[in-house]
Amino acid sequence: MNDDQSMGPWVAYVDGSALPNPGRMGLGAVWTAPDGACHTLSQATHSIGCNNEAELRALMAVLRELQREGATAIVVHSDNSVVVQQVGGHTAKPIARLAALFDEARTLFQSFEDARLMWIPQHRNAEADALARAALGMGERVLKLPKKRRR
Repeated sequence: MNDDQSMGPWVAYVDGSALPNPGRMGLGAVWTAPDGACHTLSQATHSIGCNNEAELRALMAVLRELQREGATAIVVHSDNSVVVQQVGGHTAKPIARLAALFDEARTLFQSFEDARLMWIPQHRNAEADALARAALGMGERVLKLPKKRRR
């Protein structure tokens, strides 16, 4: 067992934005090494795509970074259910236009010894979202949470 596995997995949060949708794409990611070192990515793609493509490209970017770092065990969080279902191995109706990108992402994801891809609600992915939006020159998004009901 290498040091990476004995200390636990690398943990990442990814998000992508398209402005408008479809439009320019921004990628955001935050990941933490097993030793606690934190890393971020905020990158514009300079290409046009939809939100699902931006989310997928953000995932692929962080997977490449984790490979470069020598990670073998990873847990990746995304608020995009399409990406989680398609890449995580669940049966989901494929998006034909993005099929080749999903295949590439699946191959990257499966290259890790221990890899988990988990869906999280958008409000738990605020830092990656802010980085994706910043890559496009946008400010932070204000999430509207449901109001509590009075009893």
